[in-house]
Amino acid sequence: MSELYIGLMSGTSADGINAALVDFSHAAPKLIHSYYSPFSSELRQTILALYQPGTHEIKRMGELDITLGKIFANTVNLLLQESNTPAKNIRAIGSHGQTIRHYPDNHFTLQIGDPNIIAATTGITTIADFRRRDIAHGGQGAPLVPAFHHTIFAHTHKNRAIINIGGISNITLLSDNPKQPLLGFDTGPGNALLDDWIEKHLQQPYDKHGAWAAQGNINSALLKTLLSDSFFKRPPPKSAGREYFNLAWLKNYLPDSISPVDVQATLTALTALCIINAIKNYFSEGELFVCGGGIHNLFLLEQLKNYADASQFSLHSTQELGVDPDFIEAIAFAWLAKQTLMGHTGNIPAVTGAAQPAILGGIYQA
Repeated sequence: MSELYIGLMSGTSADGINAALVDFSHAAPKLIHSYYSPFSSELRQTILALYQPGTHEIKRMGELDITLGKIFANTVNLLLQESNTPAKNIRAIGSHGQTIRHYPDNHFTLQIGDPNIIAATTGITTIADFRRRDIAHGGQGAPLVPAFHHTIFAHTHKNRAIINIGGISNITLLSDNPKQPLLGFDTGPGNALLDDWIEKHLQQPYDKHGAWAAQGNINSALLKTLLSDSFFKRPPPKSAGREYFNLAWLKNYLPDSISPVDVQATLTALTALCIINAIKNYFSEGELFVCGGGIHNLFLLEQLKNYADASQFSLHSTQELGVDPDFIEAIAFAWLAKQTLMGHTGNIPAVTGAAQPAILGGIYQA
């Protein structure tokens, strides 16, 4: 029987869809083909508008749910076309969906992109809505990828931290001590806050390679003030989204006398320092592997190196472990779809705070 699955991931940055065709017939998952479908500027603004309360929310959400369902389905069909793979060979699609609200402390999370449309259009069984079963058991609903990280990246003789820098940053801590529980949690802002700030001041969707931030100076006083936020002091399990880390949040801490480019540099430093501080709370040494869109922000990578002691921590891309850093989350949701279809659990209670392991997601038969 075929062991081909497709994973779909659209993250908090809301810039597009990563699709991964994965073969699980071997000891390690093999990425057969990948495809990226960017969102138009208009669609991205429509998505971002639903992160905050507004008029006609339910109507706009319903329309966007349909639109994204069609785009997810079209992305799958283009992936299959490029890879010359018949749809009948795919066992299932795992679709994360597009998060538009995430309030874990209120036991609520919402991802859209109608899986009924995906299944009907592609002719492939689709599994979606992964987070809410974990929340039903008292968890945060996120992050869900640490179980996958543990499956493919754990090392018996080395501590490893997997750093995923998407719209929000999260880490998975893989201890070399098998008696230590698997840990993973959101550390704070990632690309989303950086994207919002440069869009506000330069009308650019993102800071390419961190070039604008690199022109500024890190403001130590502002950095210290931002770090005083209670989120950074909370122990895990914890997760966050744009509902928390946004320009309104930043405004609460921002002095009038700092230039926009220095704010960008400081926000980049904040992202890096939150990650490294979180890792150092658990590991005194180890290997750090970066994935997600943040891998392309050279100034951010420089700050990660600055805050991590080179004698204790080495910094790498997950590419060095054989996994494309841009598509690792899409691969993870292909794996989660496989777990669900096989009746296996997909969450880690020590990570999400759920009362028990659970089979995640709803199955939408082809």
